[in-house]
Amino acid sequence: LKALVSTGGKNVQAACDWLFSHVDDPFLDDPLPREYVLYLRPSGPLLQQLSNFWQQSRLSCGKNKAHNIFPHITLCQFFMCADGKVEALCEVLQTTVAKWKARIPMPLPLELYTSSTFIGLFVEEQVAEILKGFAADFATEAAAKADVHVEPHKKQLHVTLAYHFQASHLPVLEKLAKSVDVSSGCDWLAVLFSRDIRFANHETLQVMYPYVPQNDDELELGPGDFIFMSPVEQSSASEGWVYGTSLGTGMSGLLPENYVNRADESDTWVVHGSHSILNCASPSYSGSTVGGLLFDGQLNDSLFDSLMDPPSLTGLYPPMQVLRPTSQSSLSKMRLFVCRHGERMDVVFGKHWVTQCFDIKGRYIRSNLNMPPNLPARSGGHRDYDKDCPITVFGSTQARLVGEALLESHATVDFVYCSPSLRCVQTAQHILQGLQQEGKTKIRVEPGLFEWTKWVSGTCLPTWIPPAELAAANLSVDTTYRPHIPISKLAVSESYDTYISRSFQVTREILAECKTLGNTVLIVAHASSLEACTRQIQGLSPQNAKDFVQVVRKV
Repeated sequence: LKALVSTGGKNVQAACDWLFSHVDDPFLDDPLPREYVLYLRPSGPLLQQLSNFWQQSRLSCGKNKAHNIFPHITLCQFFMCADGKVEALCEVLQTTVAKWKARIPMPLPLELYTSSTFIGLFVEEQVAEILKGFAADFATEAAAKADVHVEPHKKQLHVTLAYHFQASHLPVLEKLAKSVDVSSGCDWLAVLFSRDIRFANHETLQVMYPYVPQNDDELELGPGDFIFMSPVEQSSASEGWVYGTSLGTGMSGLLPENYVNRADESDTWVVHGSHSILNCASPSYSGSTVGGLLFDGQLNDSLFDSLMDPPSLTGLYPPMQVLRPTSQSSLSKMRLFVCRHGERMDVVFGKHWVTQCFDIKGRYIRSNLNMPPNLPARSGGHRDYDKDCPITVFGSTQARLVGEALLESHATVDFVYCSPSLRCVQTAQHILQGLQQEGKTKIRVEPGLFEWTKWVSGTCLPTWIPPAELAAANLSVDTTYRPHIPISKLAVSESYDTYISRSFQVTREILAECKTLGNTVLIVAHASSLEACTRQIQGLSPQNAKDFVQVVRKV
């Protein structure tokens, strides 16, 4: 029964497939019911108009809260229904729609409303009262025949277009909203959706690439699956990893963060019934997982594809553009590039890669072609790689290509600074190779560029390879450089304010140090550095910690 409900009662085969994939789901026998909601969804030309607004607003201003759910009018609040009563609930919707469809005037009159934080299309009051009567009738019948308590929506009925957006985006969003022709033809569908109540407050991610677990605590990934991630469950995850639960299997575990993209909340909802409220034959669609916009009953995922490329080596900040040769008058202006390190070993091969790649005598054994052929010797032993991993062969290629792109853009880097993490030093080295400046420009290892120490697992910082040993390993490191912030000044589990202040301070001092000696500075550090090292330099105030973490997760 649970399998049938979780697949929307589509058919026996779909339920069997769901049951087979959830055979190891620890919550398979959990009696917790699903959560349901009743929406009106547009279709036809009006949906095309709204879908275009969704896409253009997302491209122009980024994602806001409205993008989490497709265009709709809310008719009731979320409510729970026992699995054994779902069939009766679906019948209630069908009979209620049949009773009311002749009473609801079409097209629905909609009026645009905007404020500083909200943009929406509101249903004209008299028609809204009719729709509320329909929702109240559904609630009464559902209580009688399916034994559920449904709370009809009491506020003004509307289609939300945008909310929780930046104030500076209002003019663009308002202009786009005014271009929506609300008189476009539309068949409104009364649709019953459900979601897994356990993940109602989780972030939804979509798997982009397959991943085979390297350790027992990791999660197998299949492209197209969805992952539910709760921020409170991330304490056990190291940088580049997240802890989540698979929609497809119900299993939980750690997974590499760059194998998933952020998805929308409604992408995992299930349709249990969809009925036209026009006074004509009623098409009914049911039993499908909503993977995107419903165009006349057909799923279309393309508009909700993530706008962010899967991350590995994040490019220059701001996004790198082809640079033309500058005139003599502009050469005095300084240019700062901030780059994240390339693909790291522990993200690709798991956090226990060190145990698998070193024998009992501490000798490195390459077991995959994407692993570097050799590694620098460490005076503290190979276990220091646990917290200070190298980059992969692919990571080296990424970095070299960034250097080649800079070279083709006629850019010459005068100074290179990097975090003491080995992955950052190696990335800087390969960027210099691509720039054909290896050996000509030395890398200045600056501990002040290390990431937020709160994200370091354990009670101590990594043991980094000293500059002299890096130079001995043929890395172009400046052994005479004196850091602005020495390692001794870094504290474990520093506060967010301390990290932001440190990053701003060291970036400002680096620029001041180079001002009279060169024009272009390259900083190679971490995902968080793209924000922490540049925001205040641009004259912007630091974000709060929560928003900062969200930005870093996009990197």
